[in-house]
Amino acid sequence: MNSPELRQLRHFVAVAEQLHFGRAAAALNMSQPPLSRSIQALERRLGATLLARSRRKVELTPEGARFLEEAKRVLGQLERAVLEVGRMAAGAGGRLRLGFVSLADYGMLPELLKAYKASRPGVSLALREMLSPEQAVALAANELDFGLLLPPVAGDLEHLVVQRERFVVALPSRHRLARARGRIAVREIANEAFVMVPREIAPGLHDIVAMLAARAGFSPRVAQEAIQMQTVVSLVSSGLGVAVVPASVANLGRRGVVYREIGDAHPRLDLWLAWRRGSLGAAGREFVQHARGVAR
Repeated sequence: MNSPELRQLRHFVAVAEQLHFGRAAAALNMSQPPLSRSIQALERRLGATLLARSRRKVELTPEGARFLEEAKRVLGQLERAVLEVGRMAAGAGGRLRLGFVSLADYGMLPELLKAYKASRPGVSLALREMLSPEQAVALAANELDFGLLLPPVAGDLEHLVVQRERFVVALPSRHRLARARGRIAVREIANEAFVMVPREIAPGLHDIVAMLAARAGFSPRVAQEAIQMQTVVSLVSSGLGVAVVPASVANLGRRGVVYREIGDAHPRLDLWLAWRRGSLGAAGREFVQHARGVAR
């Protein structure tokens, strides 16, 4: 059996609510004969009598009463979908799915979310903390609309640099260098145990730290690895090593850790807002504009 046409559903609902073909035809701005033919075609398609007709009145059959419930539900869903798509096209509604690395949460992410929600309160945001490689996979699979991630990552992605950070040394608060004033030279921590993020998780971050050590004439002695920055800092606070981390990590406010600026010249760490090429709707384009506004 072929499904009824939306036009037939609208015709049936009008007659079922009016229980009068003439008044229903007037409400639909059509003549009565084509309306009657439309209802008859619908009944033939369903194999059921929906309306009991007589010279004096029109009544719903039990099948008609049940079908009226479903017809109104389907038409209501369609109307809501049309309104929602219109709101999305205007950038006033819809949903954005955003992945982010923990580093973003210590830096620009709260400001970005606040600015965007103030501008577009009708757009819902679904947030997921994820590692950068996981975000790249989710973006490619259309499971995310945006990712706040650390390059490099695989995939055909457009991006905007939203944060560019210097590095600092995270030290246990009782460490001898914690009492030092001013900046620390990387060679001063050459003999320390290091806490680092594995290279497969964040190759850009790992390689900058390794490069800083190489320039200072040593290779880091890695005592512990952790995939999240808050875990790196926690291990430092426990006295298990030192770490070279992006400066925004200091916003964690972890007790038992102090941060000292690095005196050596070094590259900055970029944080990207990334999205699939050519995938942005109105809400997404405005999100990028807000990201440009808060980028630093």
